[in-house]
Amino acid sequence: EGRETRLRVVLRVRPLSCTETRRGDQQVVHSLGDGAVHVSAARHDATFGFSAVFDAGASQKAVFEGSGMRQLVELAIDGFSCTVFAFGQTGSGKTYTLMGPLAQSDTQPASPALLGLMQRSFTCLLEQSRSRGSDLALSASYLEIYNEQIRDLLSPGPPCSLPLRWSKTRGFYVENQLSVEFDSLETIVSLLLQGSQRRRTSAHALNRHSSRSHALLTIHIRSRAHHPTTWVLQAGACPGKQGTLCFVDLAGSERVKETGSSGELSVEANSINRSLLALGHCISLLAKSRGKRTHIPYRDSKLTRLLARSLGGSGVTLMVACISPSSRCLSETLSTLHYASRARRVTTRP
Repeated sequence: EGRETRLRVVLRVRPLSCTETRRGDQQVVHSLGDGAVHVSAARHDATFGFSAVFDAGASQKAVFEGSGMRQLVELAIDGFSCTVFAFGQTGSGKTYTLMGPLAQSDTQPASPALLGLMQRSFTCLLEQSRSRGSDLALSASYLEIYNEQIRDLLSPGPPCSLPLRWSKTRGFYVENQLSVEFDSLETIVSLLLQGSQRRRTSAHALNRHSSRSHALLTIHIRSRAHHPTTWVLQAGACPGKQGTLCFVDLAGSERVKETGSSGELSVEANSINRSLLALGHCISLLAKSRGKRTHIPYRDSKLTRLLARSLGGSGVTLMVACISPSSRCLSETLSTLHYASRARRVTTRP
């Protein structure tokens, strides 16, 4: 607590897809073990180091256990503000890493082995909550940032835009967003699926289910103070702890000519790329030593405003960088790797 801690950054390399294999794409990314990864292609020969690297053979369970996600859940229960975000090129496996296969629904759930970081974290959170016997109150809110508009994914009716406000005590927050209480795995998983189905996705050349928005699912964890009788006697003594666990599924960076996007799709792509650029810019500035830091432009996008606390303030953050090993994606892969390497130098004071 209060000590400088670095962002934890892990890398996941997805397998070559059938299309890539059929096309004869070369595999240009190789894991060297011990958190190192090597990129070798014409004119490119570079090695990058991370807290952990998961290659094509790694299971969803291995990613959950090896990324430090379990510790993040425990810190959130202890009252810290915790964030995990997945980023990378469109089609690199971010949504799969966080949520598992997209085709699942209430009637056809995914096989347990394929569940992503989110469902595994929910299970871990509910187990911890039962084993501690403490009175944890859990609630969830889920929103997306689409073309710089913030929309609630849980409130009924057509999605409408919500205002983003700033206050001295709370920092940036979304006004009027719905927060739904839950106490079982079924409830939170159905909220997740319900919200995800309302998210903006569309098909383009690189990805049949490309996320066109950044989505943020936040779990609010309130531990109520014990002994209601003493609580009444010493009103204002200790109201218990409040932690949050936020999952951020960033829309993929993309080159418009690669995805063949035009019209509305290209407007979305520009909006996505602008907010990712703003995020990258904040991360580059945060990576400098505290003495050399200038003003951090969180206000440049709604995404950076909402992530301000977890990136540069008092949060504990895990980044999962997702890449494709294909030679065809080399430039995007290198840009994700450089971005992720810079993020490893960012420090916060939880």
